[in-house]
Amino acid sequence: MGASLTPRKSSGGRRVRGHRRHPAAMSEINVTPMVDVMLVLLIIFMVAAPLLTAGVPVELPKTAATALPAEQEAPLTLTLTADGRIVLKETEIAAEALIPKLKAVAAEREDDKVYLRADGAIPYERVVQVMGALNSAGFRNIGLVTDTGGPSLDGRDE
Repeated sequence: MGASLTPRKSSGGRRVRGHRRHPAAMSEINVTPMVDVMLVLLIIFMVAAPLLTAGVPVELPKTAATALPAEQEAPLTLTLTADGRIVLKETEIAAEALIPKLKAVAAEREDDKVYLRADGAIPYERVVQVMGALNSAGFRNIGLVTDTGGPSLDGRDE
């Protein structure tokens, strides 16, 4: 029995290992065309947006109606000075009379907004006590007034 050294002929329909007739399908999504479309849309909207806001000139009819007021009420301000005084608008108020006075003012006003101005030398506890008095008097919308240009937490001074 002898072994033959001649190579075997492969049948015509078989594939040779490692070679395929069709490339394999890619499983990754190509996002480049999508990014291109998004950038084109962004440019279109950036150019078109100012054109949409331009008003059309019209001659408005005249009427006897009055104009709406810009501000309903002047803002209410409460100030705590460095020497401990409490000033409501321009009137100094004793600490004991603060809550009754604030309740009377709140009954007359439609807006519950008040601006609290406190000197930086005032202890935080005192500021919080006055905020509690404002809250108990009916003022729920309290804005703290500060000056710009102070130090920031990240160490940069503005």
